[in-house]
Amino acid sequence: MDIAQMSMTLSQSQVQQQASLSVMKRAMDQSEGSADFINKMMSDGNAQALQQIAQPHLGGNIDLKG
Repeated sequence: MDIAQMSMTLSQSQVQQQASLSVMKRAMDQSEGSADFINKMMSDGNAQALQQIAQPHLGGNIDLKG
């Protein structure tokens, strides 16, 4: 392998590493935002709203039998 190929290989691996780190940072930022939202909901004492968000299909219908 000559020097030009080694240089290109190194450059490509650096770009791949930078892209991976960028994707990981975005995922971490999104997770942090979700955690902040959950913490805010819990601290507001609004547990019922948090339960509705977590399981929106529950509690929407009431069966009445006479």
